[in-house]
Amino acid sequence: MTKRMLTPSQTVGPYFSMQLKPVVVPAGPDVPGRRIRVEGRVLDGGGRPVEDALVEVWQADAAGRYRHPADARDEPPPDDGFSGYGRVHTDFETGTFRFTTVMPGRVPDPRGGLQAPHLNLIVTARGMLLHLHTRLYFGDEDEANAEDFVLAQVPAQRRPTLIARLTDEGELPTYAFDIRLQGDGETVFFDL
Repeated sequence: MTKRMLTPSQTVGPYFSMQLKPVVVPAGPDVPGRRIRVEGRVLDGGGRPVEDALVEVWQADAAGRYRHPADARDEPPPDDGFSGYGRVHTDFETGTFRFTTVMPGRVPDPRGGLQAPHLNLIVTARGMLLHLHTRLYFGDEDEANAEDFVLAQVPAQRRPTLIARLTDEGELPTYAFDIRLQGDGETVFFDL
């Protein structure tokens, strides 16, 4: 009998831009809710753009419901145009990403309250052994952010790394959110 050995750890990539559909949006154009755009950059520890990263988003719909079997609430019924999942590559020259979706509603928290509207983000890039998990909260949701169970557990001086700034209040409100992988101003990442 042959003894089985574990496969050595490997880094991820560089397959992102070659085989994956470039943009998958969490909410189709006819999904109810306030449409928003999120734009940002993935930056390394020196502030340089990461040109081959993948940013995935998982979110609730405008009513605060996830499209997932674990969200067993009956009302409101899920919308067929809402997947709640999206992904986008960073631009090869600038490290930027952008996607359009609907503003997520507030979802229940473990204490029985409500979480602030947020997007769950997963970042993957060449040279990383593990995916990084973070959240994006909205800077114009001060009251909800102050009540958020998860955000309250982050040290106050680190919370700004999780807050997206509203940069355009026009027809399609736009939020800016940079993800810094390490160094000064490193984004808060969560263990799962």
